[in-house]
Amino acid sequence: MNNKLLEQLAQTVGTARTVEALARPLLEMLEAVTGLESTFLTTVDASSGIQQLLCVHNAGSLQLVEGHTLHWTDSPCRRALQDGVSFADDVPARWGDLEVVQRLGLQTYTGTPIHTSDGRLYGTLCAIDTRAMPQAAQSQHVLGLFARLIGQEVEREQLVHELLDANRRLASAAATDTLTGLPNRRALMETLQHMLALGRRQQAHVHVAFLDLDGFKAVNDQHGHEVGDQLLAAIAERLRGALRAGDFVARLGGDEFVAVGLGPAAQEGSGSPPGPAAQAWSRRLAEATQGRFDLADSTLEFAGASVGTITLAPDATHDAADVLRRADEAMYRRKLERNQARG
Repeated sequence: MNNKLLEQLAQTVGTARTVEALARPLLEMLEAVTGLESTFLTTVDASSGIQQLLCVHNAGSLQLVEGHTLHWTDSPCRRALQDGVSFADDVPARWGDLEVVQRLGLQTYTGTPIHTSDGRLYGTLCAIDTRAMPQAAQSQHVLGLFARLIGQEVEREQLVHELLDANRRLASAAATDTLTGLPNRRALMETLQHMLALGRRQQAHVHVAFLDLDGFKAVNDQHGHEVGDQLLAAIAERLRGALRAGDFVARLGGDEFVAVGLGPAAQEGSGSPPGPAAQAWSRRLAEATQGRFDLADSTLEFAGASVGTITLAPDATHDAADVLRRADEAMYRRKLERNQARG
């Protein structure tokens, strides 16, 4: 490999941050080294048996198309691997039964597999020509070097994706109540503040409902905490089903839940009583917590939750913690009303 190519290789390796960004200049260099008219990088999906052209460099009449797929069993690359061949200038004699060889009129092939460190086949790095061309000096050395570089970049990308996925899972776990699968208090405070800001931007009222399960302690005392946990999970599932598009519900902790939604209101002013739309929404949430619950270890008739709902006008700045406190106060007023009604 001459000095110019070495300099280009050093620059490419030093600046590339994706497999594609690395592969494209490498394919140009591979064409310069081999003298073959098309160089390309493929991926191989072993489970579906599909090979795909990921990156292509065409320097002659042969025009390969990126994204093109073919069955791995019909690929010259697979035949070369099976036969232990890395270079052939008599392709029709070797693999003339392959449709792609006949269609493209291939005469010369050189290539090498790309494996990850665990031995998995990622794809192939290849060069082809419609002319019978001699094997260029150092072409196999260059192919092997480029394949290793691409394999390392593939693993780096995979590691980055795995780390990002792990971070997303950790972030999701940190914002999720493990018992019910609902967002937890942390996620509630963030989302509530976001929805308050959204209400201001859209000039929409924000409804906040604070739910506290009446008689939940008695369930734990009479049936045990396992049944209590099952009831919490079942109520959470019903609350999900009662939500409108764009609504949000979270488990605040213990037997307390909070729902937030956007919508019109009859009354104006910060922290005003809910209008008809919010009252209907609040009733739907309350009804979702009532009735018969067929749990894994028991069947319960549950009286449901006391629901305190407030409506927030869009023309004021609200603090999420203060909003939650006012909704909590509305819930306690509702709880007193229910207790008095029971007599």
